[in-house]
Amino acid sequence: MSIDAIQMKVINIQPLALIQKAVSHDRMAQQELYVQFAPKMLSVCRTYIRDLHHAEDVMITAFAKVFAKLHTFQNQGSFEGWIRRIMVCESLDYLRAQKEFMCVGDDSFFTDSHSDLDVQMDLEDIQYHIDALPNGCKAVFVLYAIEGYKHHEIASMLQISEGTSKSQFHYAKQQLAAGINTDKKYRNGTK
Repeated sequence: MSIDAIQMKVINIQPLALIQKAVSHDRMAQQELYVQFAPKMLSVCRTYIRDLHHAEDVMITAFAKVFAKLHTFQNQGSFEGWIRRIMVCESLDYLRAQKEFMCVGDDSFFTDSHSDLDVQMDLEDIQYHIDALPNGCKAVFVLYAIEGYKHHEIASMLQISEGTSKSQFHYAKQQLAAGINTDKKYRNGTK
């Protein structure tokens, strides 16, 4: 057995041991899981929720659900992915509860054209433009472009039609491209 294989086993065993301890309500194990995953999960929540404080609140609420449902984790697939899904669902629930989840436009303007946003920008600028999107199309954009869900999955999660998911994604791309192009003109001095 190679050194890499041994290291992989050690790495895989550690989270499982922590999970098992956390399932039995070991507060230190729960804290360690929280410390290990909180920064990434805050980033997930922040992607959907503009206000950092609200995103932190949602993340904490979602972690409470993670610990309450930890016994249901079957150790099939990624533990981080399992937590991430809970964070996404909790973020979407928050937006619905705030009545901030609205889709814009209609299904009729969707086309299959893809305008790639291949502009070099820093992450803060990109997040700024994503935050500027209406929450409905922002959620669809993040679920599709960042999280990698398919439109039929997004439609089911958000309780919208698949066509609406596609049109919201298309609208989000148009708005992002317009914002990025405006930034490029501003940076180049050609307002």
